[in-house]
Amino acid sequence: MYWESFGFKEAPFALTPNPSFLFLSSPHQEAFAHLLFAIESRAGFIELSGEVGTGKTTMVRTLLNQLDPETYRTALIFNPTLSPLGLLQEVNSEFGLNCDSCDMRELHTTLNAYLLEENRAGRTVVLVIDEAQNLSVEVLEQVRLISNLETDSDKLIQIVLVGQPELNALLSREELRQLDQRITVRYHLRPMGFDDTCAYVRHRIRFAADGQEPLTFSLGALRRIFKFSGGLPRLINGVCDRALLLAYTKERKEVSTEMAALAIADLRKSLPRRRRALPMKALSAGVALCILAVAGFSVLSGSLLPKEHATLETPPALSREAALAGLAAAPEQQNLLASMNAVLAAWQAPAAQATPGQPATLRGLARQRGMTATKVSGNLDALARLDAPALLHVAVPGGGERLVALLSIDRDSVGVAPAIAGKNRLTRAELAQIWSGGATVLWKDFQGISSRGKAADKAAGVKLLQELLKQVGCYDGAVNGVFSVQTQGGVAEFQRREQLTADGKLGGQTLMMLYRRAGGFFPPGLQTLTHNQGRI
Repeated sequence: MYWESFGFKEAPFALTPNPSFLFLSSPHQEAFAHLLFAIESRAGFIELSGEVGTGKTTMVRTLLNQLDPETYRTALIFNPTLSPLGLLQEVNSEFGLNCDSCDMRELHTTLNAYLLEENRAGRTVVLVIDEAQNLSVEVLEQVRLISNLETDSDKLIQIVLVGQPELNALLSREELRQLDQRITVRYHLRPMGFDDTCAYVRHRIRFAADGQEPLTFSLGALRRIFKFSGGLPRLINGVCDRALLLAYTKERKEVSTEMAALAIADLRKSLPRRRRALPMKALSAGVALCILAVAGFSVLSGSLLPKEHATLETPPALSREAALAGLAAAPEQQNLLASMNAVLAAWQAPAAQATPGQPATLRGLARQRGMTATKVSGNLDALARLDAPALLHVAVPGGGERLVALLSIDRDSVGVAPAIAGKNRLTRAELAQIWSGGATVLWKDFQGISSRGKAADKAAGVKLLQELLKQVGCYDGAVNGVFSVQTQGGVAEFQRREQLTADGKLGGQTLMMLYRRAGGFFPPGLQTLTHNQGRI
């Protein structure tokens, strides 16, 4: 990659989100403080607004990640087209409650019981609704009804509405006045100023190069970039990435004013034509269709950085020795249960329990929850193709191994549990320091095809297999329960399509992928968190 020629360990202005880049501009510090204060003081209703690309979604996601799970229960709703019933079902689902009912009263009762239980346990429940400016009046009224769930002295749920400036106009409508009056904390997230923009650019360069500055931007270039972007992180990233490519092609170590101007001109071509003629002040309201990726400003772990240090400190790089020592320090049985239950949680399955006096095994715990454990080999890209939460086998000092649950993958990083050296998100390079391949994937044989032993049962299983192959377009023969050459060929064709070994045999990986591709089944995937984090 072109950025590697400068000595960067990763792309400093990547067009995908990377929460490991830590930066708090002045507006983001203020917004973060308002949100944290409102949640801790149980304000009830909170509104966060801001233009497209200012970093609202990244901020609330990071805030939720920083809230202690022992003290807070959190949920994030990001589908703005839900119906009132759909919203309530989604809220219950996010909190792990029954969400199958179509009876609003029953769903409300279930949610209320959960909120009361959490309140008695001393925990605060937080619900964030993103892109709230797209919600209908009817759905917002349902949000107000959810907020009615309270005791004489406590708000049982803290609701954060996040949206573009249009959210304010929506809430000011006469029919929503009851909801609008309940919002006690409001904050409008402003774009960064020039000083913060300069610090932001320098920060990303230093972080991507382990504290070094192999590339600089001239003051004139930074002024051009700020004038164009208006301080929006999304646009800053887009221009700087193009400028970095220009510096590479010209073999320069500094981005000049002219190079920044060329990068801006190139970026303008990707903006919708009707937006290009807008003055820069209006541009910030018109970049909703911009194809650029997000700014990775992110927030501090634990608490706010003092302002004077916000642009300089970065998370420490993962130490291989410390990471492996930390994994080895956890008792094997404790590690097994923790990692297994992290994957079961992704399946929304009850936690596995060890039997007193008997050592637990991975396969035994999987069977306990109706799951199948299949060992696989390969790198992260191979696991990404399987798109299923997995248990990574990590060799530790002194012999033996520990398990690490792999819960999400994106281009730059992975989500893991339990935390490794205090980190639940690692770069791919950090994971490669401790894991060299080998994993176990947990999956569910929804129709019990692999467990049919008797002849009649086997025939029924083959019929189900043939129907699944038909659904994915790999079989057009009769559904007769006979594992014929044509059926075997259909299995092999499906395997070739999914980049599996095309032997025509119905192994665990093949059947797992067949359920995923056939539709009608809803296993969790590794990409879910990644897609949700694709907007800021």
